[in-house]
Amino acid sequence: MKLNKTYLLVFFAFMSVPVGSLGQVTDTLTVATAVGDTLVEQTDARKRSVLRRVADYFFNADRHAGKKFDFGVLPGPHYSSTVGLGLGVVATGLYSLDRADTLLPKSNVTLYGDITTKGFLMMGVKGNNIFRHDRYRLDYRLYMYTFPTKFWGIGFENGKKDDNETDYRRIKLDAMARFMFRVASNTYLGPVINYQYVQARDVEEKGKHLFRGEDLRIHAQTIGFNLTYDSRDFMLNAYRGWFLQLEQTFTPRFLGNDYCFSTTDLTVSTYRKLWRGGVLAGEWHSRFNYGNPAWCLMSEAGSNSRMRGYYEGRYRDKNIMELQVELRQHVWKRNGIAVWAGAAQVFPEFETLRWQRTLPNFGIGYRWEFKKRINVRLDYGFTRDGGSFLFNINEAF
Repeated sequence: MKLNKTYLLVFFAFMSVPVGSLGQVTDTLTVATAVGDTLVEQTDARKRSVLRRVADYFFNADRHAGKKFDFGVLPGPHYSSTVGLGLGVVATGLYSLDRADTLLPKSNVTLYGDITTKGFLMMGVKGNNIFRHDRYRLDYRLYMYTFPTKFWGIGFENGKKDDNETDYRRIKLDAMARFMFRVASNTYLGPVINYQYVQARDVEEKGKHLFRGEDLRIHAQTIGFNLTYDSRDFMLNAYRGWFLQLEQTFTPRFLGNDYCFSTTDLTVSTYRKLWRGGVLAGEWHSRFNYGNPAWCLMSEAGSNSRMRGYYEGRYRDKNIMELQVELRQHVWKRNGIAVWAGAAQVFPEFETLRWQRTLPNFGIGYRWEFKKRINVRLDYGFTRDGGSFLFNINEAF
């Protein structure tokens, strides 16, 4: 049983009054009540102080861009059809390895964690480290997650059949590092390594045949090279410039892989200011696999950055081509909106491309500037199978 602090003070005040001194009780009560009121006022003040600090943190988070390491933490609820209702925490940091060089792009690092009502549990880190004079760049990511998900099989025809929906638990670990040397203005070339571990557990009996008898536990060791051209003014939220990235990787048998294949991944993005506060962004992405990729290493439609709103991996095959165009508009103070449209095709070979197999995508989103040019985004993406909300930080591309 909890006692009010004022009552406790009154009790101890009575106990401290000497026998025969009851005439002092009124004065003692006055003092005790005053002390109790002071404690209540102090508690309320502390509450107001905490609330003010929280408010100041969010509304003034972009006022310290000159710090050596500009760091911020943002918790937020989110929902998507893939993982359900969840609470994520994203911590983002901006820094420079040469603060005297005002033309050097900012390096960045993002740490994130997430837990949802559908049993999704994830944690990870990713970033882009830009060295002095922009001679070298290091891109990296490391994340792991586990959650109950669904599988529809390989190919467009399997993906569109609702009856193919198969429940299973997916466990994944992904580690990637890309080190690049500047070989020309805005142009970088270098090696890339990637390790992936994927396991499917508790596969629903009715859908086991959709895995085509392949292993449900996959290790993939990948090496390759990357060629990048990047003239964006700010990589996390570009207003102008181009980004072209060609990555060629190999997953060969001599590295211990059971499923051997190579992959060509191409991304072309462009950004242009249209009017005050308005930016038009466009992106083309394609990923082609040659050889024998495992079921979990194929090209997939649906993510936080492309074909937003699709259940990730419902449509998968050896190859994918996808296009999106987005209009971003600043509205008022730290608020903005975005609208986009896109399309994709997943396919095994080029001769199987059909217009009627195109996956449409469009949506609308709200933007809130957490830090200078770092936006929190809440998107709703429409798909051929419905739609869903997505919550994330930084622009989709």
